[in-house]
Amino acid sequence: MKKSLTLALAAIIFLTTLPSYKQATNVVLGRKINNLAYQPGETLKYRIHYGAINAGVVSMFVNPNPTIINGKTAYNLRVEGETVKSFDWAYKVRDKFESWVDQESQAPLRYAKTVRENNYFHQDVAIYDHDNRKLRNKQGELAIPQYTQDIASAIYYLRNLDYTNATIGKQFPVDVYIDNKVYSLPITYKGKEVIKTDLGKIRCIKIKPKLVVDRVFKHADALTVWVTDDANHIPVRIEGQIYVGSIKVDITQHTGLKNAFSSKVL
Repeated sequence: MKKSLTLALAAIIFLTTLPSYKQATNVVLGRKINNLAYQPGETLKYRIHYGAINAGVVSMFVNPNPTIINGKTAYNLRVEGETVKSFDWAYKVRDKFESWVDQESQAPLRYAKTVRENNYFHQDVAIYDHDNRKLRNKQGELAIPQYTQDIASAIYYLRNLDYTNATIGKQFPVDVYIDNKVYSLPITYKGKEVIKTDLGKIRCIKIKPKLVVDRVFKHADALTVWVTDDANHIPVRIEGQIYVGSIKVDITQHTGLKNAFSSKVL
């Protein structure tokens, strides 16, 4: 059970990471993406349930102060997950994923991961070279598709996808770097729903990331994500079936949004 919990927490911290990539082709150098979904100073907070247990929390931050890397202005993005103190006795988790993303291309320039889970500790640092389609980490150099994302940056990149004219079944491709590998799997648009949350009723876009079937998930379609049907595209709920039980994540707080929270049903 303990191992299942920490794997579930990791999956939720990723939100859409192991899930949502398909290698892009015919990529154009010098990509430009107008960021309409988030801004410096934004904070999102979530509660994690493992079955009926209130097991942990996840926080997502956009640093108010941009960073200059190699002459490029970058957003500093952080995704942090931890078990609640009342559950630390069973299995203590303190995980942090951080990315520095070029404001113009929405591609990461640097990435850092620190995972602390009971007696387990692991760190990873990557520096990207998108023009030459490679990155450098502790293992050396790794060939990557151009504009590969990572755990933190993928979440924010996916928030800038345009679902306006999407039809049910449409897939969106992204490549994501995780622990010296790049995963390519599609995320599928599943329509719209109104769901009840701690923040009230919210109009949502429903998406389904295809998963790697491994030690965590039973099926490739075991995870569903709901994001706000407004310009922010905030993840508000994630539900998934795992080998032992189920996981559910709900938003509890948001501050510093770039756009009006117009998806809330009054």
